[in-house]
Amino acid sequence: MDFTTPEDARQGQPADASHFTGPASIRALHRTEQPNPVSVGLVRFEAGARNHWHQHTGGQLLHVVEGEGWVQGRGEPARRIRTGDSVSTAPGEEHWHGAAAGGPMAHVAVSIGDTTWMEPSEEPAG
Repeated sequence: MDFTTPEDARQGQPADASHFTGPASIRALHRTEQPNPVSVGLVRFEAGARNHWHQHTGGQLLHVVEGEGWVQGRGEPARRIRTGDSVSTAPGEEHWHGAAAGGPMAHVAVSIGDTTWMEPSEEPAG
């Protein structure tokens, strides 16, 4: 068995700076290619850090395990997320997510299919 706790989020590898604004790390938990690409990772965003707009061909599920942050779908207002919240995005839905300015946030991300990265996201008001 393998157990993961919020503390484990601190043991990841630095996230690709070309897809993130601010420091973040990713701890890969699982990856499979067949029959469809699926990756599961524990992502830790430092205070105010966020990823760029992106989409997943098969959608994504996020489950917040520490802190609070933001998530936004293209054309929608940014929404606050907190420990225990889960958010799912539909296949191809453009979105971003990251930590609130007041502290770090960590979530488990289950991503299905390929990821397409886009422009940086804007810091949400509030």
